[in-house]
Amino acid sequence: MAKRTTGWVVIETLRNYGVDTVFGIPGTHNLEFYRPLTALGIRAVTARHEQGAGYAADGWSLQSGKPGVVITTSGPGLLNALSAAGTAYCESRPMILIAPGPARGAEFADVGTLHETKDQLAAASAIVEWGRRVQTAEEAVAAIHDAFALFATGRPRPVYVEVPLDLLEESCELPQEATAAREAAPVAAPDPGAIAEAAALLSAASTPVILAGGGSRGAAAELRILAERLGAPVVTTGNAKGVLDEHHPLALGANLRLAAARELARDADVLLVVGSKLGEAELWVDRLDARGAVIRVDLLPSQIHKNQEARIGIVGDARAALAALIPKTEAAAPATTRAEALVAETLGAVRAECAALSPENTAIAEAIAAALPADAIVATDSSQIAYWGLLNTLRVRTPNSTPYMTTYATLGYGVPAALGSRIAAPGRPAIVVTGDGALMFSVNEFMTVVEQGEDVTVIVVDNGGYAEIQQNEADAGIAPIGVRLAQPDWPALAAAFGGTGRRARNRAELSAAVAEAVAAGGLQLIHIEQASFDASEGR
Repeated sequence: MAKRTTGWVVIETLRNYGVDTVFGIPGTHNLEFYRPLTALGIRAVTARHEQGAGYAADGWSLQSGKPGVVITTSGPGLLNALSAAGTAYCESRPMILIAPGPARGAEFADVGTLHETKDQLAAASAIVEWGRRVQTAEEAVAAIHDAFALFATGRPRPVYVEVPLDLLEESCELPQEATAAREAAPVAAPDPGAIAEAAALLSAASTPVILAGGGSRGAAAELRILAERLGAPVVTTGNAKGVLDEHHPLALGANLRLAAARELARDADVLLVVGSKLGEAELWVDRLDARGAVIRVDLLPSQIHKNQEARIGIVGDARAALAALIPKTEAAAPATTRAEALVAETLGAVRAECAALSPENTAIAEAIAAALPADAIVATDSSQIAYWGLLNTLRVRTPNSTPYMTTYATLGYGVPAALGSRIAAPGRPAIVVTGDGALMFSVNEFMTVVEQGEDVTVIVVDNGGYAEIQQNEADAGIAPIGVRLAQPDWPALAAAFGGTGRRARNRAELSAAVAEAVAAGGLQLIHIEQASFDASEGR
């Protein structure tokens, strides 16, 4: 039997919390994290870049409900993964990064050892919620327990655990009971006085609106019941897209960044904000500046007045808070009919706004949305086809169906996030919708998709480069520079990785291509040249 090292007990602790998949790249210094994986029944997914490993872990986490785990080697491996950690931090998602560090006593030695880095703990700690360099096996296991306690009761953000190389490889006598999962502390009940005050305000409202952020994703059922009870339209941030089934007559979708939906929230006589910091990246304006009374629900007291003053603040878990509000609010059935009409009218205005702001992306997005399977997980990138098109057009039924990163807005997220999502949710088709510029950041992960034997369909909308930045340059009076990019033969590139590539020149070809790709499985790519695509119906 292989020796039980500190690396072993760290992985054993993760397994005991239900983690059955990890993402990363084996390296000279992290082998003791890899040694126990097979024996413990944990799947290792080797990405082709640590950034891709982190984004795949994030996609896996969104579907599994568990923290994504990323194993890197020291120095460059860890630093490569920090963009993914930055994404998880900005989007409030759970992630655990584990890496070896210099041996105890060799910190800051500056002697030229392999992967030597001035202070990798400080580098990671500047990005994550907390970083720890442990000194014993007991401390290493305790760090994992503390991470899960944070994810269960606090704002879920990434953490980093650094294990000195000599400790990582050291035999460990910790009993197995020490690695057993610990029961999370009970969620604190929201203040009854704040609940009663908020319920009274909501019951008396004439035009209530619910604005749901990422913190509401665990409270989908309660949010729907409360919205129906109040007759309140529901608009969501990108991270909460689908928390209310977007086919529901009260659902405004993830259209907070569009003026028509944003104004409806701003003009509500009572606005209930659930689990959102109301950041600029979600609003596309500096502040919401709500005109009515604002009630905010958040896990952290520090968020209650962030970016928008609240009349009533309810500190606590969104699910517990909404469940407490429901029985104390008065039903408003007649108002529901009026609200549904207002939602339909607002959605029409949203569509017109999209078409006016970005007609090409809106038309193509509508064609893509019509072609996708109803139960698909659709990962996107910070591409115009996503934020100007698909995220406003596609209607989904459940949260986490559109992995995306509204605030960090990275490039290269879509392909690995779709792969991680597919691994965690093998019963749902995994689709990527991305631009050509973003796709070149993670095209190397095509090989990971093929190697893992997973089914991922990539739809790349080719606008010839960085069209958004080209427009930014034009607006600033700068001639195009560095934004018009050469393109590969995209279908041939997919084939070179062992996948299948197709071109779609019109709506009918796109619909057929998506159906064929999903049915065939494996790595599939559909290339759309934006300038020549015919998005009209019936073609």
